[in-house]
Amino acid sequence: MANRSKGERGFSLLELMIAMFILVILLSVAVPTYQRSVLYARETVLKENLWQMRRAIDQYTADKQKLPQSIDDLVKDKYLREKPIDPILEKDEWDEVQGEDTSSPDAESGLVDVKSLAEGQDSNGVDYKKY
Repeated sequence: MANRSKGERGFSLLELMIAMFILVILLSVAVPTYQRSVLYARETVLKENLWQMRRAIDQYTADKQKLPQSIDDLVKDKYLREKPIDPILEKDEWDEVQGEDTSSPDAESGLVDVKSLAEGQDSNGVDYKKY
């Protein structure tokens, strides 16, 4: 190894620059694809969480003949295991839509729907609040 000439010691600056350029091109393709997949996964989880909570509201209403007062009632009475997380906001806060309980003789109000508090639109241009 001591007999190497000056030209054989390592990579030239040009070779390193070409390798870095290729790496930058690969990253510029991979990062946006990864970000889109993460966003799509969050939107899918949001839709599923909303569907599960709405189903739990319907089951609670059918069983108890009255609307729940909040998502916490659904958790307390074991219709949901825990309060779901809004994956867009990464919080367990929801817009709890209150409405008149048509099955109640006293015309009480209760939880009729749940919506996301997230601002903005999904990848299809639909507002998160319209899910």
